[in-house]
Amino acid sequence: MAISVETFFLAADGQGTLQAQIQQMIAQGILSGRFHRGEKLPSSRSLAAHLGVSRITVTLAYTELLANDYLSSRGRSGYFVSDNAPVPPVYDPRPASEDRVDWARAITRTFTGGDTPVKPSDWENYRYPFIYGQVDPTLFDHANWRLSAMRALGAKDFSSLTSDYYDRDDPLLVEFISRHTLPRRGITARPSEVLITMGAQNALWLTAQVLLNSRRRAAIEDPGYHALRDVLAHTRCAISPVRVDADGLPPDAIPADTDIIFSTPSHQSPTTATMPMARRKALLEKASALNALIIEDDYEFELSFLGAPSPALKSMDRDGRVIYVGSFSKSLFPGLRLGYLVGSEPFIREARALRASVLRHPPGHVQRTAAYFLSLGHYDAQIRRMSKALHARRKQLEDSVVRHGLTISGNGGYGGSALWMQAPAHVDTEMLANQLRRKAVLIEPGAPFFSAKAGPANFYRLGYSSIHIDRIDDGVRLIREGLEKYEPTA
Repeated sequence: MAISVETFFLAADGQGTLQAQIQQMIAQGILSGRFHRGEKLPSSRSLAAHLGVSRITVTLAYTELLANDYLSSRGRSGYFVSDNAPVPPVYDPRPASEDRVDWARAITRTFTGGDTPVKPSDWENYRYPFIYGQVDPTLFDHANWRLSAMRALGAKDFSSLTSDYYDRDDPLLVEFISRHTLPRRGITARPSEVLITMGAQNALWLTAQVLLNSRRRAAIEDPGYHALRDVLAHTRCAISPVRVDADGLPPDAIPADTDIIFSTPSHQSPTTATMPMARRKALLEKASALNALIIEDDYEFELSFLGAPSPALKSMDRDGRVIYVGSFSKSLFPGLRLGYLVGSEPFIREARALRASVLRHPPGHVQRTAAYFLSLGHYDAQIRRMSKALHARRKQLEDSVVRHGLTISGNGGYGGSALWMQAPAHVDTEMLANQLRRKAVLIEPGAPFFSAKAGPANFYRLGYSSIHIDRIDDGVRLIREGLEKYEPTA
């Protein structure tokens, strides 16, 4: 029995080369049970004509499937589904059973229902995505990242791909961070004082788990990074929100019984304020007087395109009480999930042991790929390209905001990728955001950044890393029109 050529088609959104798509199409047909052992495949000539591809493309796909024992060749008779091809299991589907578990009793701790909002997964489909923290594919160096990944797959790097590092990290990546990335922030650290993490949020979680418990108090910025509040809630520590001002976190407002201080001094999240040097010194003095530790989240320092960033708080630390959190998510892409912790050896040792008990280590191939991308100069080139594009978009956004009469509450003196905006007092930006979505405009409501559930609702954030520069003005105009037509809904 022969398989009809009409059975085959290439999806319009298919991924990979044509050869790879043909291989996948045939393999999926066998694995799904549509193609059976012993059935004859169309000739390479007829399938190539049917799919509109070259005959050699089909022949190469058949040859690869032959090597993997999905197909067999019978001389001039052609290609057949191999007798050794996988056979899908045959079973009768089980009827849906009733869940009789009392999950409210079985679950001892809940992790749902936190403060972190869910961003639209289809943000790329919106014409005006003023969304923060997402990558613009036109700014990412796909070609050199692919080359770095291929190099990391080479025989020379086989151990980095396949080995279980247990609690260790890729030495090339750690060395680059220690010798190149950290010195840019004025930080000196030995490899034993650096830990690779699955992004900045994982770094914050490790830090909170190691340093906090129900008997300790954490001071956080208000407004601040909403995901941090969710992380801290898992430790059951006492949380003291400290209202930030135009210079960031005010040291005098930190409670006297604080054990851990979380801060974003270089680029406050979300107001974008930069903490002046005098206040940084005051914050260090306050921490020393309280015998507290400071967690410095330096999440966007690479994007300081308006001027050289101030030295990191960690670079001014003489007591070892600052733990530094860095990330490549904003400067490369968020899906990479690669960050790092820098701190004193006793802390890093415990954080490393905790990480090992949860996930061992971030994938070795990802670490080695990033190490090559960074060390070969591709990263610096990308930062320059991103900074140039973001600088132009920021100028356009600021010009449009002024032109359309909107109010900037915080715009950051060194760069970044977002503006913190303020709407009139009567506007609930959550409702505004829902209304603007119908106009293909995405904005981020500001309420989730505030600790109080009844905090101000008239702030919002405009990110400009993901929107094309030519669409910014029209998008801002639609926001202005939305504010003019705003009507509260029940």
